Amino acid sequence: MSSLNDRLAERLRQVRMAHGWSLQELADRAAVSRSTLSRIENGDVSPTAETLGSLSTAYQMTISQVLAPIEAGFAAIVRRADQSQWSDAENGFARTIISPPSGGLTAEVVRCTLSPYQIISYAAPSVPGHEHHLVMLSGSLSVTLGDEPHQLESGDCLRYQLFGPSRFQTGVDPASYMIFLV
Repeated sequence: MSSLNDRLAERLRQVRMAHGWSLQELADRAAVSRSTLSRIENGDVSPTAETLGSLSTAYQMTISQVLAPIEAGFAAIVRRADQSQWSDAENGFARTIISPPSGGLTAEVVRCTLSPYQIISYAAPSVPGHEHHLVMLSGSLSVTLGDEPHQLESGDCLRYQLFGPSRFQTGVDPASYMIFLV
């Protein structure tokens, strides 16, 4: 059985090839170096959250769609132990896709955790205008959408459509939150 990193590398290679792009063309579109993309697709390194964001923007797919395996059909339920998880150890970020995978449905639920004193920034949304509902489970999180900052605490919900850059920053405490993508 291949490792998660190997499966991710293969998935990213498949998505690029499905678009008919060379590594250089993807590098130009995603503003990620060709050598970094090559190392990711060869399974030498795992992409950071920012790199996945850049790739999803280039592909105009959500990060979950980029990470999702090729699906044979729709499963109505996914058990906690079977939920797809990806982490960016370099940035202290973990992302679990709560929703059962489905290429035919668009809404999804993602659980995220971000370690203390971390910043995750995305230059552009993967799908412009995509509606998000961010619900804080614990900790606090500073979310900047374009130029507009929002300070969120446990229990708060931020609803927004994403059109420009976004930034997620923690302070002394880790943050745990769910994002509902519609």
